[in-house]
Formats: sequence, structure tokens, C-alpha cells
Amino acid sequence: MDLAFPHVFLWTLLAFLLTWTVFYVNNRRKKVAKLPDAATEVRRDGDADVIIVGAGVGGSALAYALAKDGRRVHVIERDMREPVRMMGEFMQPGGRLLLSKLGLEDSLEGIDEQIATGLAVYKDGQKALVSFPEDNDFPYEPTGRAFYNGRFVQRLRQKASSLPTVQLEEGTVKSLIEEKGVIKGVTYKNSAGEETTAFAPLTVVCDGCYSNLRRSVNDNNNCQLEDPEKLKLIMSKPSFTMLYQISSTDVRCVMEIFPGNIPSISNGEMAAYLKNTMAPQVPPELRKIFLKGIDEGAQIKAMPTKRMEATLSEKQGVIVLGDAFNMRHPAIASGMMVVLSDILILRRLLQPLRNLSDANKISEVIKSFYVIRKPMSATVNTLGNAFSQVLIASTDEAKEAMRQGCFDYLSSGGFRTSGMMALLGGMNPRPLSLIFHLCGITLSSIGQLLSPFPSPLGIWHSLRLFGLSMKMLVPHLKAEGVSQMLSPAYAAAYRKSHMATTAL
Repeated sequence: MDLAFPHVFLWTLLAFLLTWTVFYVNNRRKKVAKLPDAATEVRRDGDADVIIVGAGVGGSALAYALAKDGRRVHVIERDMREPVRMMGEFMQPGGRLLLSKLGLEDSLEGIDEQIATGLAVYKDGQKALVSFPEDNDFPYEPTGRAFYNGRFVQRLRQKASSLPTVQLEEGTVKSLIEEKGVIKGVTYKNSAGEETTAFAPLTVVCDGCYSNLRRSVNDNNNCQLEDPEKLKLIMSKPSFTMLYQISSTDVRCVMEIFPGNIPSISNGEMAAYLKNTMAPQVPPELRKIFLKGIDEGAQIKAMPTKRMEATLSEKQGVIVLGDAFNMRHPAIASGMMVVLSDILILRRLLQPLRNLSDANKISEVIKSFYVIRKPMSATVNTLGNAFSQVLIASTDEAKEAMRQGCFDYLSSGGFRTSGMMALLGGMNPRPLSLIFHLCGITLSSIGQLLSPFPSPLGIWHSLRLFGLSMKMLVPHLKAEGVSQMLSPAYAAAYRKSHMATTAL
């Protein structure tokens, strides 16, 4: 009996382990079966892999990128006609690099695009010419392009629709189809007026911040700026004015007017305001064109500037891109560049997934996308919002010193000018570089307040200026997530996503 006991014990233990293993495996299978959101669903025949709502810059570029990776893409656009709008008319050098990585660099050719080599900055009779730097670390031609947004969008749509796996359809999306917290597709009205549905494992909402983007702002007056390769940034009052060549015959003028002080366009108050208040602040070499547009009845449109922090959707199976996802002040003209960067990151993260029907895996992709984009998007967002505040004129001595300090910093030449232009052009979208140069502008401004020698009033204004600088910078850094912006791991992941796509 004593000799048999060890054998009985071992057999009993083995039986117990086998029974527990079978029970554990079956239990795991049941748990997986109870998670319909995580299960890979069988795609309906004919369904796309991805539905994209909106065929603007972001939607069309994403459709092209995903189709080149073998995805079946269904794009639904409200209006296939060439859009007419006064936003999205400048592509920074960094944006052109991102276009080339997507294989879309020729979309900016043959649309009467205008070369931009930098800025001409004006303030109180002073003028400074600053160029995008010739940086060996930037692997592309350091020039931007100005153009009619609609022409660029149509070229992108043509590129996307030329691929056999892209279905580009005119229709108005009415709602998202949701089942158990997962977006399965969309309900839309097609061009024949029939309400129908479309299904896909992943839906991308990329239709901008407004449902109607067709604004009639085109004027037919022939204008040519002196030195058209420089965007003209005028540090006017109450805020900035910008002129730039968008075709060989047309000039766009954009200025910021604050809410509550917007003159009426319909009764001529706006034209009178532009002529009497703004025109005297426009440098003489630009004033003739500025007044010509007013006198010849150029159409004037008012559009609100919007800012919106990026937030993750609580729904599975859907991702939001472009202006519907994240907006910053348009002063630095970087919206298209950010969405192209987002597309490169999203494309890279989706490439390893053969099937997009696993909602849990897609959710992990979206979470990764949200943090990997931070080094670039947060830099641009913070720069745009801070730069727009610096450009606002003020009777406050500390604020005006900051404004003058920004002008002096930009026009000083050397690493300060090249560094700021690399940031503005999207050529070096690094958070640490942003913080370095914003601190440099602050210290330069304080130096002006304390020269030729410190005084009690100068010291007081210097302290206030430093506080204003921190107030402009810190809340934006906090909102964007300091740890995500400055994380070496996220920065490396961002660079990897762009480098990996380049090698495709």
C-alpha cells in the first residue's frame, strides 16, 4: 500500500491538471464568444474595408494611401464640384514632404501653384525678409506652395479615383450606423436622392468643421504681388493681415477681426473699414493692390477661426480626422500638413492588419495613433495658438514688447530666423525646438524692456511679460499633454511611422 500511494497521487494530480486545462480552454472560448465587439466579423460581399466621409484634402489623400495598400475604400462626398473656399490655400515645406511620402507630390503641379520661399514681415514701417532654411536634415526642397484650394482638392480626388479599389461617390451622409457601441457604416442619400446604407469595418469621418464648404469667395481681378514668392505678413492693428499669391493672376488677403467689432459687409461698412482703418497700415508697395480689390468690388467673406483639441471617440469602429478632429489658429497655415501627417501615421498602423473587422484591434490602433501624432500635432497646435496671440496689437507695454520682440527675433537672421522658419514651415516639428524659440522670443523681449539699463518700471513690465509668455505657453502644453509631447518613445514612434512609409 505504501508503494502504491505515490503512483495513485501522481495519477490523481495528472487527472486534475488535465481536467483544469480542458475547463480553462473551454471557458476562454466562451468568453471570446461573448465578446462580439472583439470578434472578427465576416465582411459582407462587396463591402469596403474603409468608408471615408468627405473627399477634401484629408479624405482624398487617405483614400489614395489606403488603396495603395490594397484596401477597398468607399468615399462619400457631398459635392464633387470643385470647392471654392478661402482656407487651405498654402502648403508648408513640411506638408510638401509629407505629400511626397504619400506619392501625391504631383497633386500640387499644373494648378497654377505659386512658389513661396519664406515671409516678408512688416511692422510699423519696418520690413524683414525671412526664408525657409536650407537645412541638410530636411530631405526636400525648402519651399512652400500657394494655390486655389479647390484645384488642389480636385487633383487629389482624381488621384484617388484613378485606383481601382476606390469608389468615389457623391452623396450626403445622414448618420452613422451603430450596433452595440461599434460603428458599422453610414446611412446616406445618393445623387439620385435615394437613401441607402454602406458598411465597412472602419469609418473615417473627414468632412471638415462645416457641412457646407462651398463658399463663393473667388474674385476675377488680375493681381500680381511684388516678390510673390514671399507671403506678406503685416503686424497690423488690431491683429495680423496677410497677403499671398494664390495663382498667377490672383492675390488673397486675410486678416483677423475680433468678435463684436466686425463691420457689416452687406451695407458697405466692411469696405469702408478696410479702406480707412486697415489700408493705411498696409506697406506702400502692397497698398495699391489692397485698395484695388476694395475699389473693384472684390467679394468679402467672414469666416470664424476655430480651435479644437483632439479627443478620442468613445465609439469603436470609427475615427475622425482633419478639421473635424483637431483645429488650431489658421495664422500659421498648417491644417493640411497636420492631416497629411496623421494619414501617414494611421496608414502605417493599419498596414499590419490584414482584416479591419476586429474592433478591439482597431481601437488599439486608434489609441496608438492618438499618442504617436502628439510630437508633431501638439507642436503645430501650440505654435499656432501662441503665434496668433503674439500678433495681437495692444496698448499694454508688456504685450507690445512681446510683439516687437517676435518681429525682431524673426528678422534677426542666423539660427533664430532659420529655427523659427523651420517650425512655421513644418520642417522641424519638435516640441523642444518650439519651447526653445518661444523662450528665446520672451528673453529677447525682456531684454528690450530692460535696455539701456533696468528701471523699476522696466523690471515690472518684464515680470508681467514673462507671466504672459507662460500663460500663452503652459496651458497649451498642458492641454496637449506635456509627457506625450516630450516623450522620447513617442517621438521615436512618430519618426518611425514617417520613415517606414517613405520606404514603401
